[in-house]
Amino acid sequence: PDQSSAALAASSGLVNTMAVAEIDEHEGMDEESLREHEEVTKVKNVGKIELGRFLMDTWYFSPFPKHVFGAMIDVLYLCEFTFNFFTSKSAMLRFQSKPGLKRHPPGNEIYRSGNISMFEVDGGLQREYCQNLCYIAKLFLDHKTLYYDVDPFLFYVLCEVDDRGFHPVGYYSKEKYSDVGYNLACILTFPCHQRKGYGRFLIAFSYLLSKKEEKVGSPEKPMSDLGQQAYKPYWISTIVDYLQKNKKRSHVSIMDISKETSIMAEDIIFSLNQVGILKFIDGTYFISAEDEIIDHLCKKHPIKKPFIVPEALHWTPYLTDVKRDKFSIHNKRPTYGGG
Repeated sequence: PDQSSAALAASSGLVNTMAVAEIDEHEGMDEESLREHEEVTKVKNVGKIELGRFLMDTWYFSPFPKHVFGAMIDVLYLCEFTFNFFTSKSAMLRFQSKPGLKRHPPGNEIYRSGNISMFEVDGGLQREYCQNLCYIAKLFLDHKTLYYDVDPFLFYVLCEVDDRGFHPVGYYSKEKYSDVGYNLACILTFPCHQRKGYGRFLIAFSYLLSKKEEKVGSPEKPMSDLGQQAYKPYWISTIVDYLQKNKKRSHVSIMDISKETSIMAEDIIFSLNQVGILKFIDGTYFISAEDEIIDHLCKKHPIKKPFIVPEALHWTPYLTDVKRDKFSIHNKRPTYGGG
């Protein structure tokens, strides 16, 4: 935007996003400038955000558009339905009072069970919404790479529903097409909704879509320590639940588990090692566990609420060539090992 439009945006309290080409933070920087930039970005530029009825302290710097964020802002006000951000609450309320404002995320509602809803938002079709979501997410994610180019991504926005509308509690993103089988790129539960099980729900949902696609999937690697801490409980509880349900089978292979759960074989091997029931003998992995051990693991690592209801999903995956897709479960051959 030109200077006049920038001034108008600032005076109205509405913060617009900028075109992708205008927000390359590192373009033309030498090493000294980069070091200075890194020092500046260590300092938070937003103190708190107000999202719906919640006021949250932020944790990290986020590179919001420079024409508005010239200095530290105490409170940034967010429209929870559009993710537009404002420097004053009155501007935000004026925006929300406009007739025709939809009180839900853009895109398609693909899941509804009770008061929990999930929307799929295409970064290529709803660019401003998704870019704003990335700016907001960076306030709480130290390691996140901010995706200015959101076009290649789908965003899955989890909401609590009441008579006032759809209130976002978290989201995850994934590439529309991943050459390495990633089914999740970035994940965040807003701090005001943490410790409600929504993080695990988002992870489970990413695998529900992989099952619908008849593929195996995995989160983007390498994983941070926090990412691994989030995934380990889901992987372990899902795998031991499968073993519990299949105790009477004489053979269970890692590929059997992968086909049923859509968890990648390498993540299954990692999880089985974590609970001490994977043996490696003569170059072959064996799952070695008595019924009592599996029962104990199921009690120690239960599948927790909120539970996903697969029947509540109404979604059609992108069409791909199954024969050429190495992550399709139809291309997975069993390697039997233990039981």
